[in-house]
Amino acid sequence: MTVGHRAAGVTEVALRPRGPYSLADSAGRPDLTRRFRGGVLDLVLPTAAGTAEIRVWQRRNGELAARMAAPDVSAAVDALRFGLALDVDHAPFLRLAAADPLLRDVVRRRPGRRPARLGTVAHALVRAVCGQLITAHEAMRIERRLLWPVCAPAGELRRPPQAADLARLSAAHAERAGLSPRRAAVLVRVGRTLDLERLRTVPAQAAVARLLAEPGLGPWSAGVIAGQGLGSYAHGPVGDLGLIKLCSSLLHRRADVADTAALLDRYGEWGGLAASHLMQHPLAHDRAAYHRAAYARAG
Repeated sequence: MTVGHRAAGVTEVALRPRGPYSLADSAGRPDLTRRFRGGVLDLVLPTAAGTAEIRVWQRRNGELAARMAAPDVSAAVDALRFGLALDVDHAPFLRLAAADPLLRDVVRRRPGRRPARLGTVAHALVRAVCGQLITAHEAMRIERRLLWPVCAPAGELRRPPQAADLARLSAAHAERAGLSPRRAAVLVRVGRTLDLERLRTVPAQAAVARLLAEPGLGPWSAGVIAGQGLGSYAHGPVGDLGLIKLCSSLLHRRADVADTAALLDRYGEWGGLAASHLMQHPLAHDRAAYHRAAYARAG
């Protein structure tokens, strides 16, 4: 890290990612806590010292520049490096992908893609529950409606939800935001009873096992929380519709959750990162192939 100038409470730093890295391909979907416009990522991250408001862009030499307003710049830098996965050495994954017929072409187009992590595990829980069995677009609308009243403003964005914010949620509010009664009950119960942020301090496999022990959180939800909350690239969203379409095309029948788990298992510790690329594969968006496989199996 190189620290640049400080002015009016704002510090500019330069950060060097490990290996190939593309901010544009890694920034993630916009939400209440972050937005990506014109090559610039604005985001809010919590630290032990307080909230950090950060603006990040990538220079032509691959280095990242960041301007941050934070009570503790060092803590903000650590949070940013984790949030953008800047310290992940995914060279072994790139070698694996180069030899894999499924991954080869999609990874070649975006070798610097490392999906960003959310600011808190609590936010990842919200995203996982909101995204169960519905389209990504509708899930983001529900997430926004659910979090807007409980997350404090931070400039033009909102602070990522923390345990105290989820503790204030009621099932009635979650239902008004668009969750079904069952999913609303899951969110409220897990948010109040599970020490979510502590899950980052234990091995990812143990954290995933703990999540799967919660009624209402299945393999897909645990994969979302592991990837976007815990920062694990070993665990993917098993059962994701895109992965089911992909597997259906490959297997020439209608695939199921177990088929997607078997697909990701072959990538070992990189299963989650592989999933993020495989969901960009053309076959993961081929509705016709998915339905052809379903009809073939029915016949």
